[in-house]
Amino acid sequence: MMKPRTRWTMRLATGALLFGSVVSVCAGQISLTTAVDLALKNDPRVKMAHASVTKARAVLDEARDVYIPNVGIKGGYGASTGVPLSVPVVFSLASESLLFNFSQRDNVRAANDGLKSAQLALLDAQQQTTEDAVETYLNLDNVEQREQAMQQEGGYAGRLVMIVQERLDAGQDTRMDLLKARRTAAQIKLAVLNNEDEIAGLREHLGRLLGMPGAQLETVKESIPALPAANTLSATQVESPGVQSSFAAALSKQEQAFGASRYSYRPQVAFEANYSRITTTQTNYTLYYPGFAGQHSDNALAVGIEISIPIFDYEHRAHARESEADAVRAIAEAENNRIQFLEGRSKLQRNVEELSAKREIADLDREIAQEQLNTILIQLNSSSSGGSATLTPKDEQSARLQERQRYVDMLTAEQELNQAEIGLMRQNGALADWLAKAIQASPASNTRP
Repeated sequence: MMKPRTRWTMRLATGALLFGSVVSVCAGQISLTTAVDLALKNDPRVKMAHASVTKARAVLDEARDVYIPNVGIKGGYGASTGVPLSVPVVFSLASESLLFNFSQRDNVRAANDGLKSAQLALLDAQQQTTEDAVETYLNLDNVEQREQAMQQEGGYAGRLVMIVQERLDAGQDTRMDLLKARRTAAQIKLAVLNNEDEIAGLREHLGRLLGMPGAQLETVKESIPALPAANTLSATQVESPGVQSSFAAALSKQEQAFGASRYSYRPQVAFEANYSRITTTQTNYTLYYPGFAGQHSDNALAVGIEISIPIFDYEHRAHARESEADAVRAIAEAENNRIQFLEGRSKLQRNVEELSAKREIADLDREIAQEQLNTILIQLNSSSSGGSATLTPKDEQSARLQERQRYVDMLTAEQELNQAEIGLMRQNGALADWLAKAIQASPASNTRP
């Protein structure tokens, strides 16, 4: 018989295994290309755009299929008395279709342009999702690096407080020095908490974007290819799919308006066919129509062509004016989208150049701080070897704090620059080429628990 202690130990082991399996699912490293691929499959924006394409394709099929004869059958049986209200049909088989309509050809063109607009909108949604996934991934990688640097910075700040406290006890520092050191440590603690909040928010957003809510995702730095230099991201004349989609939608409305304006005073030709089975057994049909009581057939067949010419139809005239107004508005809206896109891209181009210069300054500040730290360490080593003691451990910790802070500042400037470069690459159509380098650098299925 198993002892109670042994059973308790096995329960703990089983619980640990189950917990470990849950953690392996909810926490893991994921490559950049895998993140983008999952985002394109699970982002609601892409799903909505796919549904719009499906709907636009169905609208185009609907516009074309009016030329295909439809077939339907209906029937019923009952008794009547008195004056016949209709021909006593047991069942009928009917078919009809449109043969010619001046407006329908324009409706087909409008539906085709609508499909192009939906396809371009899908491409734009995919690019937006890609940008969102890449930007979130790079930001998460950046703040993870900042977290490590801030933890080191917090350690240096804690040691600095201890050193200043000792110097205060020895009468070498003042209480003001201690308060400044403690304030520095408190500031670093607050920065660490803010950075942890940013990491949590980025992980939550990336998880939801990838269809993995609650997953504690971590980046794989090796899967991120180097971003191109800022001076190589020159603006081109390529328009975004969103702008092209708006112009395609405007063209679709123009075709609809043109078709609606050609409705009146133009013939419309339709095909009609009908077969009916008739019975008069439960009606007074022969009493009121004696000619039917003689030689006749219970089968009725009709085939013909119907031609109609609308003359006075104020409803369609008003609809034509409405369609024309929609087309004018759509064109103006597309032009406005183009202006906003070009102005936004020019502004982003200038912003990238400014952020690149800001990042260069931050990098130089970090190198200067590193050189100052190296100098202090050399002087401290020299004093410990018998040289003149001009520096103290307090100076060392202050220099280490300064170097880590400059490193965090450099990472922050790099994050801002990366965001702007990713946005500019999407607007220039270069984001896909950059991601292709990521695919070559690492397998797309790179996910490690």
